[in-house]
Amino acid sequence: EFIALVGPSGCGKTTLLRMAAGFLEPTSGDLLIKGRSMLNVPPNKRPVSMVFQHLALFPMMDVAANIGFGLRRRGEPREDIARKVDAVLARVGLPDVGGRRIEQLSGGQKQRIAIARCMVLEPDVLLLDEPLGALDLKLREHMKVELKQLQSEFNTTFVYITHDQSEALVMSDQIAVMNHGELQQVGAPQAVYDRPANSFVAGFIGSPPMNLLAGISETANSIGVGAGRVGVAAAMNAAPGREVTIGIRPEHVRIGGNDLQATVLSLELLGHGRHVIASVDGARWVIRQSSAEAAPEVGSVVGLSVDPTQVHAFDTATTERVN
Repeated sequence: EFIALVGPSGCGKTTLLRMAAGFLEPTSGDLLIKGRSMLNVPPNKRPVSMVFQHLALFPMMDVAANIGFGLRRRGEPREDIARKVDAVLARVGLPDVGGRRIEQLSGGQKQRIAIARCMVLEPDVLLLDEPLGALDLKLREHMKVELKQLQSEFNTTFVYITHDQSEALVMSDQIAVMNHGELQQVGAPQAVYDRPANSFVAGFIGSPPMNLLAGISETANSIGVGAGRVGVAAAMNAAPGREVTIGIRPEHVRIGGNDLQATVLSLELLGHGRHVIASVDGARWVIRQSSAEAAPEVGSVVGLSVDPTQVHAFDTATTERVN
């Protein structure tokens, strides 16, 4: 599987990765790889490899020497090293660059060489710590597809740290959302996006994330929000008068209607449409419009309608969902 670890800075993503690699020891519990405990197993004895954010390729070595470094440390015969290096270069689509210097490679080529250097060791798990962070936007978009294809090609578990929501949603088979050192939700990208487990996940996953707003449950199917009211198609497990937080994706809000009122703060052109940034009962909301829809005027007060089948409700005290 391709597993993405996401969460805000300081939530524990890199700490978790370093524990898996063996650079840090857990203070309690256990860490298993293929059913085997890794406690007290040094990094060089673990069936893992790691791609660092800045790749850490050796500039004094050519590409082939970089890739073969780990094999040489293992003491493998020179002929076997050359054969394995050639094979892994072919698998990452760079069969003719073994003699090049690192500075002669493009950003995307360096990325693939860093992965090849790890995969030639045939690890059970490949750990990747924000490896696309230093690349420009166009190359990042290209490498999203490349990384997923490489994971499928090698059929190895990839554990990938990223701050980029789109990277996690596009590449991963599973997303693990972390906050304050705890896993908030683990699941398939579409499941996490469509049904966040709590209001933290709702407000974190997505670009932009879900719009959130405080309200009071009135019935199992309605929430009062300031002077407005929002219908909820999926009955809530919340008693009348309970404080709840509603969550609505930007694509499920429409300008025009009388569910809520909003003051338009600014417009963001997307090319294929726009984002309307608005204040709703003091909260900042994003409303996604197509280019065919009329843009509201900045500073105007508009009515909003929301799709009741797409309203998420969370208990304000516990943050857990109630519908």
